[in-house]
Amino acid sequence: MGILLKNISTLLTLQGAAQKMGRFVKEEDLGIQLQSSILIEKDRIAWMGPHKKLPKEFAKKKSLQEINMKGKTVLPGFVECHTHLIFAGDRAAEFEMRNQGVSYQEIAARGGGILSTMKKTRGASLVDLTKWGQERANHFISQGVTTLEIKSGYALNLKDELKMLQAAQKVSGLRTVSTFLGAHALPPEFKSYESYLEFLAQDILPIVKKKKLARRVDVFIEKGFFPPEASEKYLRRAQELGFEVLVHADQLSLSGGSDVAVRIGALSGDHLLQVSEKEIKNLAKSETTCVLLPAADLYMKTKYPPAREMIEAGARVALATDYNPGSSPTQDLNLVGLLARLEMKMTLPEVIAAYTVGAAHALNLHHEIGSLKAGKSADILCIEKDWQTLFYSVGERVEKMVFSRGKKIFGSLK
Repeated sequence: MGILLKNISTLLTLQGAAQKMGRFVKEEDLGIQLQSSILIEKDRIAWMGPHKKLPKEFAKKKSLQEINMKGKTVLPGFVECHTHLIFAGDRAAEFEMRNQGVSYQEIAARGGGILSTMKKTRGASLVDLTKWGQERANHFISQGVTTLEIKSGYALNLKDELKMLQAAQKVSGLRTVSTFLGAHALPPEFKSYESYLEFLAQDILPIVKKKKLARRVDVFIEKGFFPPEASEKYLRRAQELGFEVLVHADQLSLSGGSDVAVRIGALSGDHLLQVSEKEIKNLAKSETTCVLLPAADLYMKTKYPPAREMIEAGARVALATDYNPGSSPTQDLNLVGLLARLEMKMTLPEVIAAYTVGAAHALNLHHEIGSLKAGKSADILCIEKDWQTLFYSVGERVEKMVFSRGKKIFGSLK
């Protein structure tokens, strides 16, 4: 049975932003169309255009389900391209410590941070991790997210990293993309970051590949964490095995992460708070997407990434929550977009493109999602309000209808 979303008051296709590969986005690149319709067949957009021009072969179909979208706005489903969705416990006590002046690195040195979540996650069952992951994913869906990236990295051993990836694959409803982040912190079983990276490369990556538990590999390059030279060697080994790669880069210091990302052709460099004009120029010339995570910067009380400089240099920018129990325990897309507008000086069209086209590029799924066009996946968000009210009111829950791969996964509209 096909679905016809008819009489759409305002349609944002993002086709212009997609044609520009997510760079130099202006309002005209949102592809705003009035009084349009979209025909969904199976998991694809079969046709788009003015309702009165609906092809006769479609109009005559008796099995067509029609949904009147009068007064509604339709745009591509949001793409949440950086999360740590699967974990056990919380780090609320550490939030208070940071608020009292203890640094992230100090907390980690005391056995807190990622290692404290590691202990709880190792002790959690696959059933519980899957249950919690699904509950969190459902909250993302309720905000219009149709594609969700999920990282491992809170177990740091073979058995439990695989358990995390298995839980991620069991999350249902929306499209998920699993990323192996075994190189998130140094587990207590190892004495050096280099030896741990060698263990990951030789013992774990081949198993993750064989079991098809992830198609991407990430690493946290930072002073006091994984050094750039050993990390680059590790990521090149991952590429040899057929993985896509990305980098947690230059978050707490200018530690060389963005240079590694550009040099190896990583899909994305994520965080990028500390980059200078030199790194920005290199990123702008590359195909590496700059994934910016301002909610984490808010929680960490740091400066924000130089988004304005990146965009004007020609870099492709994406936004994401960085949802995790420590440095960004929020799933609120509105908060992320509002911080991008207020603190990073991004325009609303740039924010919308960053959460659709830019994020789709960060996941190497831009040929499928991020914009609306006949032949692409039917990942669609319908909202009650005008598009100019997006990323404006933190905590607001506007009525929505959400489609992922042609199936309604959330909501109804009056």
